[in-house]
Amino acid sequence: MTTPNFVILYVDQPLESGAFYSALLGREPVESSATFVLFVLDKGFKLGLWSRHTVEPAASAAGGGVEIVFALETADAVDAAHADWSARGLQILQAPTDMDFGRSFVALDPDGHRLRVYWLSNEDQADAEKK
Repeated sequence: MTTPNFVILYVDQPLESGAFYSALLGREPVESSATFVLFVLDKGFKLGLWSRHTVEPAASAAGGGVEIVFALETADAVDAAHADWSARGLQILQAPTDMDFGRSFVALDPDGHRLRVYWLSNEDQADAEKK
């Protein structure tokens, strides 16, 4: 079976979104133009930012229909990321919350794409490792 290794978000202004993600991810894009920005992340995973005005076939979806998820090692790391992202001015959709799987918060990028940060509780980690 093939394994997904690339996510593309349709954005209003790729260069502005590229600057946002560059600051958030702490790395520069490997490709950057007025219509497309590409980041290569750890283990070769790619994040593309494509102009919703030039993608073909045209995309009708807006931000918020999916989440980019960031896993962290501890609940305290989730709270620290929330403080950092809040200080950067990201819109927070959900403050850090203890949920049935662990601790999580949700922020929005400039185009309304959801960014979830979470820590998987020890109990849930043990269950995942058994599978």
